[in-house]
Amino acid sequence: MKSIQPEDFRVVSTLDLSTFPTRLQVDADSEEKEAKLDKVQEKLSKFQDVMYAHNRYGVLICLQGMDTSGKDSLIREVFKEFNPRGVVVQSFKSPNSTELEHDYLWRHYLALPEKGKFAVFNRTHYENVLVTRVHPEYLLNENLPGIEKVEEVTPEFWEKRMEQINHFEQHLVENGTIVLKFYLHMSKEEQRQRLLHRLENGEDNWKFSVGDLKERERWDDYMKYYQEAILKTAKPHAPWFVIPADDKEMSRYIVAKIIWEEMQRYSDIKAPELDESVKANMEKYRKELE
Repeated sequence: MKSIQPEDFRVVSTLDLSTFPTRLQVDADSEEKEAKLDKVQEKLSKFQDVMYAHNRYGVLICLQGMDTSGKDSLIREVFKEFNPRGVVVQSFKSPNSTELEHDYLWRHYLALPEKGKFAVFNRTHYENVLVTRVHPEYLLNENLPGIEKVEEVTPEFWEKRMEQINHFEQHLVENGTIVLKFYLHMSKEEQRQRLLHRLENGEDNWKFSVGDLKERERWDDYMKYYQEAILKTAKPHAPWFVIPADDKEMSRYIVAKIIWEEMQRYSDIKAPELDESVKANMEKYRKELE
């Protein structure tokens, strides 16, 4: 299998989702992909233990993608070796009445990771420049000053909102949160196959939603707005990675490998050493315990 390098998937200055591959061609079967993922899972789990002891950073993993792109299964497989107390998963659905009484970023602040822990956002603050852009009528629920009807939502409004998201992430990074963002890039045909599977497989029927079909009709709009949002918010301190997602096993490994490689940039994350007074009295403590 070819070596996975974060730079192959990192968004820097250009992005054309219409030509970006949704499947990575690799010479590997399922068994090899799973074996590769297992190794990275173990390394990430040990890293989180060290990060917890170091207690200086938290890690925010942001996952975005169209319905059926594999976010849930990716979370389950990539983080399953973690200490359950070391990772928290938050799924953001339509904001409830309490959340709508605050600004759109408020509920995301509440779910940020503690130092020493990972937080995974399954759908993220980017829904506020994606779903609401495809359906600007949703913005009316926010009771924003100066916006009484959809026609009052201008292009400048979206520019400002993405600028706010950039400031939000900059603030997080400056205060010790490592931010990594992943877009699971799936083809429209692959989504069709996965939706059909949900309908035909009795165990997965419950996952099917008529709403998925309605959103599928707006596929081109979503691609347009995803591309724009990613380009405008891909920053060195909070990078975006576009992950080919038609092959779920491969996408899980790619995401896990990128997280691992990105964590290696933080050479200061080390397990703390014993206090000097403890070191000086280790023989004494050992005798007491014996």
